[in-house]
Amino acid sequence: MRVDSLAIDSASDPTRPAHTVLLQAGILIVESLTDLGALVGRPFTFFAVPVKVAGAAAFTIVGSSAIGALDP
Repeated sequence: MRVDSLAIDSASDPTRPAHTVLLQAGILIVESLTDLGALVGRPFTFFAVPVKVAGAAAFTIVGSSAIGALDP
């Protein structure tokens, strides 16, 4: 899912309807990525490495990309 905003739901809506629907469907959400212009038109692999936080409902990831095709 791609959206041109910081988050898929409004920060003023505590029910987070889009988050709820997507997560219940097994779709992971990665928000607030920056400097994506360097990837336009280029093959890349995206990595989202979660920070382990016991009991957390949401958490920060370390996101990075490798430009170019990776061998399978």
